[in-house]
Amino acid sequence: MNPMPADASSTAHRPTRWGLGAKLFAALLFLGALSVLVIGTLGYIRARDALEETIYNQLTAARQTKARQVEDHFHDLRQDVRLLAHSKMVVEAVRGFRDATDALDAKPVPMELRQAVEAWYEKHYLPVVRRLAGKDVPLADYLPISPAGHYLQYHYIVANPHPASRRRLLDDAGDGSAYSQVHAIHHPLLREAATTAGFADFLLADARTGRVIYGLDKEVDFGTSLHKGPYRATNLAAAVAHCTGLADRSATCLEDFAAYLPSNGEPNAFMAAPVIDQGAVIGVLVAQLSIEEIDREVTGDRHWRREGFGATGEAVLVGPDLMVRSGGRLFHEDRDRYFAELEAAGTPAEEIAAIKRFGSPVLHQRFDTQASRAALAGVEGVGQVAGNFGKPSLASWGPLAIPGVRWGLVATIETAEAFAPIRRLERDLLIVGGLVLLGVIAIGGWLSRSLMGPLRELTAGVRRFAAGDADVQVPARTRDEIGQLCHAFNGMVADISGKSAQIEAKNQENEALLLNVLPAPIADRLRGGEQSIADGFANVSVLFADLVGFTALASAMPPHEVVSMLNGLFTRFDLAAQELGIEKIKTVGDAYMAVCGLPLAVDDHAERMLRMAIRMVHITREHALEHRASIEVRIGINSGPVVAGVIGKSKYIYDLWGDTVNLASRMESTGVPGAIQVTRAVHDQLRDKFVFEPRGAIDVKGKGQVEAWLLKM
Repeated sequence: MNPMPADASSTAHRPTRWGLGAKLFAALLFLGALSVLVIGTLGYIRARDALEETIYNQLTAARQTKARQVEDHFHDLRQDVRLLAHSKMVVEAVRGFRDATDALDAKPVPMELRQAVEAWYEKHYLPVVRRLAGKDVPLADYLPISPAGHYLQYHYIVANPHPASRRRLLDDAGDGSAYSQVHAIHHPLLREAATTAGFADFLLADARTGRVIYGLDKEVDFGTSLHKGPYRATNLAAAVAHCTGLADRSATCLEDFAAYLPSNGEPNAFMAAPVIDQGAVIGVLVAQLSIEEIDREVTGDRHWRREGFGATGEAVLVGPDLMVRSGGRLFHEDRDRYFAELEAAGTPAEEIAAIKRFGSPVLHQRFDTQASRAALAGVEGVGQVAGNFGKPSLASWGPLAIPGVRWGLVATIETAEAFAPIRRLERDLLIVGGLVLLGVIAIGGWLSRSLMGPLRELTAGVRRFAAGDADVQVPARTRDEIGQLCHAFNGMVADISGKSAQIEAKNQENEALLLNVLPAPIADRLRGGEQSIADGFANVSVLFADLVGFTALASAMPPHEVVSMLNGLFTRFDLAAQELGIEKIKTVGDAYMAVCGLPLAVDDHAERMLRMAIRMVHITREHALEHRASIEVRIGINSGPVVAGVIGKSKYIYDLWGDTVNLASRMESTGVPGAIQVTRAVHDQLRDKFVFEPRGAIDVKGKGQVEAWLLKM
């Protein structure tokens, strides 16, 4: 055994900063910490995922329940409106109110009555309009435009003995008009029907003129024209217009909530149905729907905690304009904090001012989130999104199936509240993990000290062996794994001397194999540490040879005879190449490739290669006669520059590339069996030494027409 170099020996005896005891202790500490970290992390992730899934399920269940409530509410309203519109009572009421209103329109309105109406507007209605609009508005923009409008508003609004909230109690205005007579008959019945159905107000409109010919609560839209009057651009006018053209008893028209001035600017929606008499639409029955009932269902009558929403959760109904259709939780629970949160979230000042002016966020607060847009697009889902005030929240969203409107419902709860139990779990995991690490430190310290004695003896033996002492022996004081390691070390020392000789013999065999694969100069460079070997050679000669008829012959012979015959022939080729100083590159099947002039340059490379080709022709003929086989060799030669290099990692190959190689291959593939075909580059070098027969220009793939010569043998 050879001793180690002096520098390696000094390095081996140098004191180490980290001994085995320290490393063992560090490993135990690391494994303990890793175990605590992995178990704690997995437990935390699974607990978080389970909690998150539970919260999403709760939010989805709450959202779906509220969605069904709202959908059922509108379904019932639609049924009630449709049934009332088709009832004989409503058909007769429309005919009576329409005729009576036409009669009032035919009479002039006394000036004192008109002035009384204007005075009432100035005192009671315009202040509300100006407050909601935030600016001064002219009186003429809101007054009725017809005599019937002035007349009816005077007797049923201005002169109504009941307060505004109880105007519906007036059955007969006592003016002796035909309208009051019809009103006294139908109003009690219509009032009872609307109250039973839960309508906020109940209106009848003339399909022909668009006039509101009856109103349960006698608001300022009573008697006005929805074609030309002050409320022609409202959702009420849209509902009447849509249903006027539907002579279908199953038809209903729903218009989304919008601020409605006659109801003090409160959000109202309108559900309408055509009133059909003898196949023609004579009027439209309209149920005015207040936002309060929808808000009550969405907010759970403002009992959020009882419905499982905790301290920050809520459900929000949003319309296609991304404005809320239900009151926000914080708005009802803490108004000052609500506006502070809006300002902190960057809400525009106009939006905040509108909410304060109307006293409600409905139709004034924008709820533009990923969840609300997905719900309005008809997509159900859950996920973490930005909440109502930009705070991270868990949400469940989905659309509502209500014909006539496009609404989405989003149930949310702030992430901080939802994951509060996870925060407590984090604290508990940190405490437990710290205690476990303290235990690991104590056990690791004891274990590392108990192992160091035997290991020091083994370390000393290894150092002696590394210094060249082939007779070193380490005492095995224990019967555990360390004792077994000492026995194994002693056996290893005994075996190494014998193994060294075997290794040396194997190295010599490997050297011979490498020289069989690569040229000697290239093998030396590879052993010298070169990683990428590639060289350019200005002028070499390349030969390609292919056995003609061998494929057909091989198909009729046993495999071992095919291999034996081909090996014998190529072995004779190799001997000829070695004698002429030619480098065989490779064989592929029955094809043979060689080069002359690399890796060591020679001046007569073309002549050597031509003589090699002549020998190959003769060798092939002799081999064919010996084996009684019908085979010939076809050879092509070209001279010129090439690039040569080693490719591969596990199996080295020395190969050539370049146009010279490609053309040599074409000389072979276009040649004549039993002949040698060369290019102009070879012909011009050897025409004074050999006799060539010109073939003229031949068609070569990728080159076009190329001149070629056949060697006369």
